[in-house]
Amino acid sequence: MDDPAAVHAIVHGRVQGVYFRAFAARRASGLGLTGYARNLADGTVEVRAEGEREQLKRLISHLESGPPAARVERVVTEWSEYTGEYEGFSVKYYSR
Repeated sequence: MDDPAAVHAIVHGRVQGVYFRAFAARRASGLGLTGYARNLADGTVEVRAEGEREQLKRLISHLESGPPAARVERVVTEWSEYTGEYEGFSVKYYSR
């Protein structure tokens, strides 16, 4: 891996009940990224992903548009060091 990194993204808008987590998982897996997506109690979706920095930037671009039924208002991102802690990309269930 040339430029490994991690990103934590919180997606705001109409992003729950519109298959956003599955959309994020498909896009992330297709980009060779690992991590997870889950709904949060405040109506946002949390995405944690790791892999090549350029692929992570592509994922963020996908998150900014979302699936057809979503209305993304904004995506707040925080970059960090790659940890290698995830195997694959998963959809997690509701978290309070």
